[in-house]
Amino acid sequence: MNRYFQLDENGTNVRTEVFAGFTTFFAMAYILVVNPQILSAPFVIREQTEYAAQIANGVFFATCLIAFFGSFLMAVYARLPFAQAPGMGLNAFFAYTVVLGMGYSYQEALAMVFISGVLFIVITAIGFREACIRAIPAPVKTAITAGIGLFLALIGLENASIVVSNGATFVGMIDFSLWNHTGDAAGMVMAGGLKYPVEDYHRMIASALVALIGLVVTAALFARRIRGSIFIGILVSTLVGIPFGLTTFHDFSFNPGQQMRDFWEVSFFQMDFSGLFKNVSSPVEVILTLAMIVISFSLVDMFDTVGTLLGTARQANMLDENGEPLRMKEAMMCDAVATTVGACVGSSTATVFVESSTGIAEGGRTGLTALVTSLLFLAALVTAPFITVIPTAATAPALIFVGVLMMGAIREVDFSDVTAAIPACITAIFMPFTYSIANGIAFGLITYVLIQLLMGRMKRIRFLTVVLCLLFVLRFAFMVRG
Repeated sequence: MNRYFQLDENGTNVRTEVFAGFTTFFAMAYILVVNPQILSAPFVIREQTEYAAQIANGVFFATCLIAFFGSFLMAVYARLPFAQAPGMGLNAFFAYTVVLGMGYSYQEALAMVFISGVLFIVITAIGFREACIRAIPAPVKTAITAGIGLFLALIGLENASIVVSNGATFVGMIDFSLWNHTGDAAGMVMAGGLKYPVEDYHRMIASALVALIGLVVTAALFARRIRGSIFIGILVSTLVGIPFGLTTFHDFSFNPGQQMRDFWEVSFFQMDFSGLFKNVSSPVEVILTLAMIVISFSLVDMFDTVGTLLGTARQANMLDENGEPLRMKEAMMCDAVATTVGACVGSSTATVFVESSTGIAEGGRTGLTALVTSLLFLAALVTAPFITVIPTAATAPALIFVGVLMMGAIREVDFSDVTAAIPACITAIFMPFTYSIANGIAFGLITYVLIQLLMGRMKRIRFLTVVLCLLFVLRFAFMVRG
C-alpha cells in the first residue's frame, strides 16, 4: 500500500488515510437513504405505491454499488482521495424534471444517463474536459474553493436545522425559544411564518443544539492538532444525540431478499432506449429534447466534478506546477465511467462528492482514503440500518467546519480589480444560493465574459470559454428546472 499509494511521498500514513476514509463515508452516508427517496418520489406522487417501493429498493442497491465502484475506481486508477456517488441535484433533475415533469419512465431516464456517461468517456478521452478546466478564467478558479466552502457550510447548517425556511425572509434561524412550546390545539407551532408539528420542531431544535456542540468540539480538537478531530467530532455528536432523542435506529426499512429481487427486476440493466422514441409525433423535436436533457446532465455533472476537484485540490495543496489538480484526466475518466456504470445498475448520474473535502481535511491525500470509503459503501449493503443510526446532526458539524476552512481561499481574490472580483464573488455566492457548484461556475463564466467584452478585452477571452458560456445560456433558457 505504501508503494502503490505513495503514502510517504504524500506525507501521510495508513492510520490517517483510514480515518479520512471513514470521515468521508459518514459525511456521505445520507445518500443511501436520500437517493432512493428522491428517485422513487415521482411514483409516490402518482400513487403507484408498490412500484415506488420497488424503485426505492432497487435504487438502494444501485446507490451502494455505484458509490463502491466509483470510489474504488478513483482509488486504484486515479489514486486520489475523492469519493463518488449519485449526485444530489442531478438525482432531483432525473426524478422531478425528466420522469415526473416530462413523463419519461425510470428506465428511459436511465438510458439518457447512460448516453451522457458515454459522452463523458469520449470527451474525456480526447482531452475536452481538461480543456474545459483550462478555459475557466483565473478569477473564477480562485473563487471555486471559497464557493464550495460556503456551499458546504450551508448544507451543514440546513442539515442541522440551524438554518430553516422563513416565510418572510426566505431563510432564517431556528427559534430556540420554542423548545418548551406545547403547540396549539392541533399540535402545531408557528415559526418564521410557517407551521410545524410541535414534535418535529422540538426535534429540529435538538438537532441544532447537537450540531453546535459538535462544531465546538471539532474546532477545539482541530486547534489542539489532534488527529482525527473531524471523525471524533462526528462520534461525539452521535453520543450527544442519544439524550436528545436523535441517535436512534432510523426508520429505514431493510429487507435484503426483497431489495435484491427488486434490484434485478427494475434496476439492473433495465435501460429502455427504444422507449425514448415510442409514440413520436416529431422525431426532430424528440431528438432536440433528448439532446438538451443529455447536455443538462453533462454540463451539471462535468462542472460539479470540475469544481469539486479544483476546490478541494487547491485546499489540500494537491495541484501540479500548472495549478491543475493532480492526475486530473484520470479523475475525470473515473467520473465518466462511474456515470455509465451507474446507469447500468439503476441510478442517476454519479459525480465526485463535495463531502470528500471532509476526509481531505482529516489528512487524506491518496487513493487509500477513497478505497476505505468504497469498501464501507459495499459493506452498507448489509450494514445500512446501523450506519443510519448516526444522525445528520452529527455529520453537519463536519460540513460546517470544513466549509469554514475552505472559505479562507477568498483572500486570494484581487478585490482591487473589480473585473476580477465580480466574477469571483458571483461564482462563490451562486454556489450556495442556487444549491449547485455548476451554477456558480456558469454564472462566474458568463459574468467574466460579458465584463471583458464591455471592457474591450476580447483577446483575453478563450474561444472555448465563450462556447461554454453559450452552452450554459442554452441550458438555462430551455432547461430551467435542471
